[in-house]
Amino acid sequence: MASGYVDEETNKGSMWELDQNLDQPMDEEAGRLRNMYREKKFSAILVIRLAFQSLGVVFGDLGTSPLYVFYNTFPHGVEDAEDVIGALSLIIYSLTLIPLLKYVFVVLRANDNGQGGTFALYSLLCRHAKVNTIPNEHSTDEQLTTYSRHTYAENSLAAKVKRWLELHAYKKNALLILVLVGTCMAIGDGILTPVISVLSASGGIKFDHPKMSNDIAMLFAVVILVGLFSMQHYGTDKVGWLFAPIVLLWFLLIGTIGAVNIWKHDSSVLKAFNPVYIYRYFRRGKRDSWISLGGILLSITGTEALFADLCHFPVLAVQIAFTLIVFPCLLLAYTGQAAYLVRNTEHVSDAFYRSIPDGIYWPMFIVATAAAIVASQATISATFSIIKQALALGCFPRVKVVHTSRKFLGQIYIPDINWVLMILCIAVTVGFKNQSQIGNAYGTAVVIVMVVTTFLMIPIMLLVWRSHWILVCIFTALSLLVELPYLSAVLFKIDQGGWVPLVIAAAFLIIMYIWHYGTVKRYEFEMHSKVSMAWILGLGPSLGLVRVPGIGFVYTELASGVPHIFSHFITNLPAIHSVVVFVCVKYLPVYTVPAEERFLVKRIGPKNFHMFRCVARYGYKDLHKKDDDFEKMLFDSLSLFVQLETMMEGYSDSDDYSLSTQQQMLENGDDNMFSSNVDCSYSSNDIQPAQSQGSNIMRSSGQTSQTMSDELEFLNSCKEAGVVHILGNTVVRARRESGIVKRIAVDYIYAFLRRICRENSVIFNVPHESLLNVGQIYYI
Repeated sequence: MASGYVDEETNKGSMWELDQNLDQPMDEEAGRLRNMYREKKFSAILVIRLAFQSLGVVFGDLGTSPLYVFYNTFPHGVEDAEDVIGALSLIIYSLTLIPLLKYVFVVLRANDNGQGGTFALYSLLCRHAKVNTIPNEHSTDEQLTTYSRHTYAENSLAAKVKRWLELHAYKKNALLILVLVGTCMAIGDGILTPVISVLSASGGIKFDHPKMSNDIAMLFAVVILVGLFSMQHYGTDKVGWLFAPIVLLWFLLIGTIGAVNIWKHDSSVLKAFNPVYIYRYFRRGKRDSWISLGGILLSITGTEALFADLCHFPVLAVQIAFTLIVFPCLLLAYTGQAAYLVRNTEHVSDAFYRSIPDGIYWPMFIVATAAAIVASQATISATFSIIKQALALGCFPRVKVVHTSRKFLGQIYIPDINWVLMILCIAVTVGFKNQSQIGNAYGTAVVIVMVVTTFLMIPIMLLVWRSHWILVCIFTALSLLVELPYLSAVLFKIDQGGWVPLVIAAAFLIIMYIWHYGTVKRYEFEMHSKVSMAWILGLGPSLGLVRVPGIGFVYTELASGVPHIFSHFITNLPAIHSVVVFVCVKYLPVYTVPAEERFLVKRIGPKNFHMFRCVARYGYKDLHKKDDDFEKMLFDSLSLFVQLETMMEGYSDSDDYSLSTQQQMLENGDDNMFSSNVDCSYSSNDIQPAQSQGSNIMRSSGQTSQTMSDELEFLNSCKEAGVVHILGNTVVRARRESGIVKRIAVDYIYAFLRRICRENSVIFNVPHESLLNVGQIYYI
């Protein structure tokens, strides 16, 4: 029994070694693609211009908060004018600690090459530690110019944290769930921001017409929301240039009005900059003051959107815009409203509009409505971006993604999500009708995202930045010191509207986690059931079948090995194509993969087998555009590989070359190619006369050209004969002995999501007549 075990292991080891020799990783190909990434340098003038442009993209949500903060802080009226001073003091220091210190000067530095949000943080962690729950990463991916990571000393704190995270699967799952919770709450933020911003702005109509019904203002808000979502498919490319001037005008107006109100009503409110009034506020009000934190929290809503909407703005530009324009104007706006309320405590329900001088009321109303639309647009765009990132990382069903701009990569539109958001926004607006309850819901979503970001920043600071643990503790303590009281305050208002984002987030969380679970199980099935290369080679060049003219692209999630669907295909059909290409479309935890580094091509087995592997790599920001011919890109990369492989045969230690190297060397010409490699192909013992060497090179060049021409002609003839795309259709089912929860999740929810999501053939624009689905069932 023991000897049998040893023999089995020995045979298994031999077969494994054979497989590795026949189907090696693409380290050589990826290595040739490596170029050092250089951070862009911006001139001072360009930074100022980008700071101006960032106002319309990054700060719209944060800037419209003065519309509704004081009303949600004191929904039942102000009993004591000193309470206004205490609330203002809390607003001042909340703005200072969270948006200014935490986000603008710390969290923004954790961007992924200009991309922000919870998934950007997750992608950074996936590159620095093996915490991705889909284990398809490979060392070749680290050769990308956009793939940056650090190495650690064996006994360093970062190395210990890395080993601790990688040790157990439950830690990876816990990290994923934390990211999904933050993502789902951010989606909830994307639903509630348009509601509260537009509803608050439209409330200005009722101020000028006190007898007007609330339903009229609500109807006006619904019309704006419907129009806003209906225009999404046009994108913001044509009107985006208006956003920054509108938001800049908004900030200058609220700042100026605030300064006038301080001078006109009560300059003594400036004493709120003394934090002692925070202590007096809580001592005087106790429980009511604590619950009012849910309203004060709204003053820092939009802070997380500030990080998620970072796009490609340099951090310095965002820091300049916030510190020089946004922060001072917000402080003036809140202080001015407080000065007005101290003298007019009965006007707390519409303090913003009542504090506006009569002469500029209607212009201010128009600017407020425009600013609310800009803030809503920024949040909706951020939601689309979040869904796209989740989709690329296997955490969301495949949906249609439309690129709306020829200039900017990040401007996308997702029709299905757009209409879902619109329906939910209208439902919340009509269902509540009460701005206070919507504010409670909004605050719940925002503070949970902030807490999630704080916890994600801990491993980021330790692994990516390699910060000292004392600095990590100080950052975490200061962040939680502010955020946990706010979280406890919004929990008191769960029954007053705070349940809305929790329900929305729970629904999205269930969808995203079940989809990810099914994706992981399908990948594990392909990994465990892949076919041995030795078995394939044992069939001979014909693969035991009739090789008919044509090219067969076999799609798989495996970057190495032969997928099970291929063996299933050749055991059930009597023929296979003359050229077989295993295509792996792989999404990496990077924001983009440069086009010249996208495809890795290599040959599998001997030449007479005509089998290749092509790995197409994408980042979470990359899109499959409608006008992209994926089939043509695959064939072109295959042809270029064959050209270089044939020309370099006999002159290099390796026969495998990547696409970008092929392009570079082909552009230089054949003479340069050969001259750069001839010296390397001869050792000191192979020295020959120059004339002899020249004749050998010329003869070899002629043979190479003939061989390359023959193989390219063969490939072209196969392409003309027909191209077939073979896709596996793996149906996942729960085992009969599985529990009721697992059966519902797999057999009903996941199966339903699979039926309604887009097929891969549609995403890659595969013609229907060239498509062949191979079905198989996998029980988990």
